[in-house]
Amino acid sequence: MKKLIVTGAANGIGRATVDMAIQQGYFVIGADKDAEGLDVLQRLYGAEVFEAQIADFSDMAVIKGFIPKLYERHATIYGLVNNAGLYHGKSVYAYSDEQIDEILTVNLKALVYLSKDFAEREMTHEAPRSIVNIASVAGEVGSCDALYGATKAAVIGLTKANAWNFAPFVRVNVVSPALIHDTAIYDTIPEYRRAEYARQEVLKDPIRPGGVAEVIMLLVGDAMRHSTGRVISVDNGAYPR
Repeated sequence: MKKLIVTGAANGIGRATVDMAIQQGYFVIGADKDAEGLDVLQRLYGAEVFEAQIADFSDMAVIKGFIPKLYERHATIYGLVNNAGLYHGKSVYAYSDEQIDEILTVNLKALVYLSKDFAEREMTHEAPRSIVNIASVAGEVGSCDALYGATKAAVIGLTKANAWNFAPFVRVNVVSPALIHDTAIYDTIPEYRRAEYARQEVLKDPIRPGGVAEVIMLLVGDAMRHSTGRVISVDNGAYPR
């Protein structure tokens, strides 16, 4: 049974990815600061296919210790989905110094350390492995939330660089969703902005966490074994680029 790490596992895209990965036969290590959400998953799936890891990725000590501690119990792990992230949806002028540090840490620094620590260990096996990062169209076309957009643009750059750094054994790709329905972020966006997102989409089936999870799991698996360093948009055809 292949093992897969999913961060931000308790809700939204992360939760949908956990569900789909387990359905496809993976053992999932789910990490999140939401202990209650992880407990729901643990009780639903059991220890045979799911391991909960309470982790706050705004804490650098947690970030630096996360992968090393996993490898004290797991000899090898097949894949890593870097999904945990923050979104505030506000002007750059409204950010405090603490919030700037926090979003840079959760949305970018965590990915740097988790990715390199994972790849360093798995490259020694000289066998195919996979990292999937979660960015956003905000990282490609910009965002009114400058810090969010900047971190997601950096995730795309990190993905492309690490595709080279971790070759030939660890593939690194990134999923870039547009507005996702049925998430906490969706509820924070003003109605007029949601209407504008919808207007720009040429496909009208609302994007939901499960739709993004399908793309994540496609990239994780062997079907995309010839692809690395790629940005895969999930945006209903909006923002042609």
